[in-house]
Amino acid sequence: MTRKIFTATLGTETNTFSSLPTGLRLFEETCLFRKASYGDRVPMFGLPLAVWRKRAEARGWTIVESLCAFAQPAGKTVKKVYESFRDEIIADLKAALPVDAVLLSLHGAMVAEGYDDAEGDLLAHVRRVVGPDTPIGVELDLHGNVGPLKLDNASWIVLFKEYPHIDVKERAEEVFTILEAVFDRGARPVMGWYDCRTVGLFHTTRQPMRGFVDKCAALEGKDGVLSVSVIHGFPWADVPDMGSKLLVVADGDRAKAERLATELGREFYAMRAETQPPYATLDQAMARAASHNLPKPLVIADVSDNAGGGGASDSTFILQAMRERGIKDGAIATFWDPMAVRIAFEVGEGAEVDVRIGGKLGVMSGPALDLRAKVIGLKRDATTHGFGGSRVPMGDMAAFEVDGIAVVCSTLRAQCKSVDAFTNVGVDPSMRKVVVVKSMQHFHAEYAPVASEILYVAVPGAVAPDFRSMTYTKAPRKQWPFVPDPFAA
Repeated sequence: MTRKIFTATLGTETNTFSSLPTGLRLFEETCLFRKASYGDRVPMFGLPLAVWRKRAEARGWTIVESLCAFAQPAGKTVKKVYESFRDEIIADLKAALPVDAVLLSLHGAMVAEGYDDAEGDLLAHVRRVVGPDTPIGVELDLHGNVGPLKLDNASWIVLFKEYPHIDVKERAEEVFTILEAVFDRGARPVMGWYDCRTVGLFHTTRQPMRGFVDKCAALEGKDGVLSVSVIHGFPWADVPDMGSKLLVVADGDRAKAERLATELGREFYAMRAETQPPYATLDQAMARAASHNLPKPLVIADVSDNAGGGGASDSTFILQAMRERGIKDGAIATFWDPMAVRIAFEVGEGAEVDVRIGGKLGVMSGPALDLRAKVIGLKRDATTHGFGGSRVPMGDMAAFEVDGIAVVCSTLRAQCKSVDAFTNVGVDPSMRKVVVVKSMQHFHAEYAPVASEILYVAVPGAVAPDFRSMTYTKAPRKQWPFVPDPFAA
């Protein structure tokens, strides 16, 4: 039997503490395509659309693909921008009716002006159009904040399992496999969830998270369990749904889904303190950098300035500390600094120039640094590797040599998750003593193989991992680490 499947992508990861608004231009710079017009430059959150199209066409089914829109994380999405995208998707859906199913690639932590759960609002609109019986399958980033709007309107939700998010395609396959089970053997996905009352960051590259994620995955496909997801949540979103949860999708047995979600959720909660990443202070990181003498570089993650969490990617705290400590043979990427890049292109590669780098967005960016620098690399319309073969637009890029440190700048804001953030402009990070990446954890997949050691460093910034000092007004406060035992009577 032929089927008609409607698909779309919409999302961003909203840092409600960020002063940088998410408007139309940010979507245009990051990812804004209609009806599969992205061609070979598939964006990360467009990967599920490509997977679903391939799977559907292999079965002779029809795909109707609507909007593919995603913005680099920043502050709240402008209300009229979100509503225009939502209404465009809904108009396309109405034009495509009747459809047999809807599959959506969303982030899960998108907040717009007037909408604490923008993607939940989109799902509610979709459900009203297709009715109660049409399957709606959803793929989310594990940093989504999941609550009633999403759970009440989706038929099933599958979240990334890995942090860094190396499994975008695999989870898209999982979403489609559940859809096939619905059509081919009459499966009835139902969801059960457990609120873990925990706020934190959970690297799946480290134990005990690695073992826990593997345990959850091993339960899938057995005894009616279709999917198990650990919802990490996004702590920099001050919304009622913020926090970690455990989600189970079962075939027709909601009680089973809820029992398993509770069992796994309690296990996750019990190991909460063990899962948190170790953070070094700036002084500790500089001391380690000064003494580093191994063949492979020391990689320092500037987690607080991570563009992937809404940071400006222009803070100067670590660069200034390296210069003050006289640390040579270093490299740092990527500064979002269109003016510095423009100056570099004006004077050309090999030229020396006075340039002001970083410190532009606000107090969390640190001081702007006035430097005498040599232009050592230039690249127009650059991209870097994303997960699953996707590409990340960087705009124009320039590299400066400053006091023995290669400083890489770009005209578009994006976190430094891949090695080609350096090699695009002729800098080989594997040959440097100290490499600083403005990223929270996504860098790990490419940088761990070339590093002798990785340090996660917390300095001031829009994405500083000090959740207890943040001023929440909407997020639940009865969560760890805000209280020692949120389940106490």
